[in-house]
Amino acid sequence: MKLVKLRQLLVLLTAGALYATSQGALASDKRVMVFGDSNCWGWSPVEAVVPVSRYPSEVRWTGVMGSALGTGFHVVEECLSARTAATVDNSLGLAGAGLNGLEYLPAAIASQTPLELVVIVLGTNDVKPSFGKSAFEISTDILRLAAEVQKNAGIATTYKPAKVLLVAPPPLGKIAKVDWVQKMFPEDSIKKSKELGNVLGSMARAAGIPFFDASTVVPSMDGSDGIHMTAESHAKLGRALASEIKKSLK
Repeated sequence: MKLVKLRQLLVLLTAGALYATSQGALASDKRVMVFGDSNCWGWSPVEAVVPVSRYPSEVRWTGVMGSALGTGFHVVEECLSARTAATVDNSLGLAGAGLNGLEYLPAAIASQTPLELVVIVLGTNDVKPSFGKSAFEISTDILRLAAEVQKNAGIATTYKPAKVLLVAPPPLGKIAKVDWVQKMFPEDSIKKSKELGNVLGSMARAAGIPFFDASTVVPSMDGSDGIHMTAESHAKLGRALASEIKKSLK
């Protein structure tokens, strides 16, 4: 009887391991959540700006990053086009989609807990003139996101809050010659996007939060719309961030 029960237990354990493997993650994996916008979602740029398709998972920088991290890690994508750090944006008629990152983040953390690390890559949408925010104000909003991660361990769990890695996105590039897009991202917005890396970096270091400036590997958004990245830049960013994550989790 004991032998039968032992065999049954082994079968259950084996089935559980096979199921976990089939889902691409094991219970022992370090779970890394990426919280970002359309460049994290995988927006494949076109000259007309819209409509677009999504880069395949293996092309998106999150997928490249996951492959470079290798076994022992599981990357969770929490990415939404037009997401801001902490600003309500009703201009696109998508208010119910949770475009305000600070409002959405607590639920995302609770949904994906346990998490070892949250990578926050936001700021591109925040430079729109309609919001009237400076690079300093945008950086302050992003630090509010970091503070939420540092205190949030989900709903009634035994887990510790995740660590944080802040990433300044590449600055805007040459904006496509589409009237409504050029109004959305005029020269002043491009200027602020170029300032963001230095300002956010200084504030993150002062707060003792790990930081990476994506412009060190992708100088600017090089897609045909000037707002998003090419597949080649996704690959560069993914590999660079895999290295940064390994440093952050040592």
